[in-house]
Amino acid sequence: MGWRTIYIEENNNLSLYLDNLKVTKENEESFLIPLKDIDTIVIDNYKLNLTASLIYKCNECNINFIICNHSHLPVSQMLPLSGNCLSSKIFLKQLKWDEDKKGNLWKEIVKHKIHNQNYVLRQNQKDNYYINMLEEFENDVEYYDKSNREGLAAKAYFRALFGEKFKRFSEDCINAGLNYGYIVLRAMIAKSLVSKGLNCMLGIFHKGESNDFNLADDLLEVFRPIIDMFVYKNLIEEQVLTREHRISIIKLLTNKIEIDNKKQTISNAIDIYVESIINYFENGTEVLFPLVQVYDV
Repeated sequence: MGWRTIYIEENNNLSLYLDNLKVTKENEESFLIPLKDIDTIVIDNYKLNLTASLIYKCNECNINFIICNHSHLPVSQMLPLSGNCLSSKIFLKQLKWDEDKKGNLWKEIVKHKIHNQNYVLRQNQKDNYYINMLEEFENDVEYYDKSNREGLAAKAYFRALFGEKFKRFSEDCINAGLNYGYIVLRAMIAKSLVSKGLNCMLGIFHKGESNDFNLADDLLEVFRPIIDMFVYKNLIEEQVLTREHRISIIKLLTNKIEIDNKKQTISNAIDIYVESIINYFENGTEVLFPLVQVYDV
């Protein structure tokens, strides 16, 4: 299972050499990276050249391929049409996932998201008023979160973390950092879902008709505070999301977090989380949720 995230920004050529990614620079200098070591490749240069054979092999190896636009924001992801030899069988099972189980799973996702948000507030010694409020919201989450505790918690959480004037989706550095990190995490989750034969379009709570990643958006929620913590620690006084910031976010996502009482790389934790959700629907076993304290690899 790959663990490295490769960030390509310079005007290089990417090709396949045996079972390696071959990176050739403009001065003809080249180096090799074993494909078996790679989890994700981030392409942040629209002039870069890459070969069809490399794309094919990366799909075969289930390597996450993310392409950024002129603003350095991830806008495209390459995923295999079938990431698992049993995809059609698994898809039919996914279509029959029990509605009550889905409602209870969404309840638990929201509870664990709020729990992880509160961890961020506590670690940064935020006002107990908001910490206590989020505790109450966590305890009050209902089936399918019918009382919208997620939305209420998010409003209080962002106000506590980034200040009373902060507005989500404004055009500022904080929002740029949040968006960048969330999108990369979403791509990692989508890759895991496809590798296990699941269809990303069939969500549990998210059901947007034009959204190809409803299920990935569902599962992303509990991981978001990882990015929130980084942005608070590193971007709150910044004006522009720089190259160094983007690389730092990508490096952050190669570190470890805790799941099932073990420290795992974030990509491994996502796989364990997804697998536990499959087992929950098939066997009624407990879903394994991640904690968001980050440990260096």
